[in-house]
Amino acid sequence: MARRRATDTEQDDLPRYFVWVRGLEGAEPQKWGTMDFGVGEWKRPQVLAYIELAEDERRLTLSVLARRYPPPPQQDLP
Repeated sequence: MARRRATDTEQDDLPRYFVWVRGLEGAEPQKWGTMDFGVGEWKRPQVLAYIELAEDERRLTLSVLARRYPPPPQQDLP
């Protein structure tokens, strides 16, 4: 299947942040559109690290981003 180029609107809809969150078995990668921590900021303690992605990185897969930006060291995880 041929890939088509993203329009400006589509580019704005892509996740802007690569986030490492506390998972059941250690750090887990996610992509977020905003750094909205929700009601009462209950998500904040779950976020271990984050980086704002450059426009050319927003289409990359989680596995590529996880290799590019590794999780925080395990000793830093409670």
